[in-house]
Amino acid sequence: MMAVLFDFSGTLFRVESTDSWLRGALAGAGVRLTEAELRTAALALEAVGALPGGGDPARVPEELADAWLIRDRSAALHRAAYTGLARQVPLPDPALHDALYDRHMAPDAWAPYPDAVEVLRALRERGIPVGVVSNIGWDLRPVFRAHGLDPYVDTYVLSFEHGIQKPDPRLFATACEALGADPRRTLMVGDDRRADGGASALGCGVHFVDHLPASDRPDGLRPVLDLVT
Repeated sequence: MMAVLFDFSGTLFRVESTDSWLRGALAGAGVRLTEAELRTAALALEAVGALPGGGDPARVPEELADAWLIRDRSAALHRAAYTGLARQVPLPDPALHDALYDRHMAPDAWAPYPDAVEVLRALRERGIPVGVVSNIGWDLRPVFRAHGLDPYVDTYVLSFEHGIQKPDPRLFATACEALGADPRRTLMVGDDRRADGGASALGCGVHFVDHLPASDRPDGLRPVLDLVT
């Protein structure tokens, strides 16, 4: 393989739990809830899929349906889609819905999978360039810098910066071009079979990992090293 492309959420990093997300936003806003109120709100937010990078919503409200389908094509659409889901859950201050969205972009809301640095470092040592290809509505580079992974990434191709979202093969083609890599000798690693599987249209190899909490997937990325030898 000439190059490896990685997805972000659920592949290299995992977002915090809904409970932690809500606690962080409340603390930042100086709002206090009882434990019972907090648990109820966290469960409700989780049920509607309001946490980006968390679970998918069971149902998308009709008024958000169009934006939801293309939410990763722009920062405005991404924020509107997720704050719209969050607003289904009443909170003591309406401003908290935007505070929650802002919280999920903070580097400390994300944790790298335990083997992420090891695998990225090994690829760098082998001289294999790495790209991150993500469906996302905000700049994730500060997350990589804060957790020490940025030195191992050669290019970032983010959907909102290109107005294209996976599985559109143009996003993967952009990453391959930036790395100077032949798609037929490039591996895409991700957790979403539909979105990340779009790389196969270019002839890329595709390897899937499970979107699990970071503590439950200690070595899910290590097989990548066997695939590029």
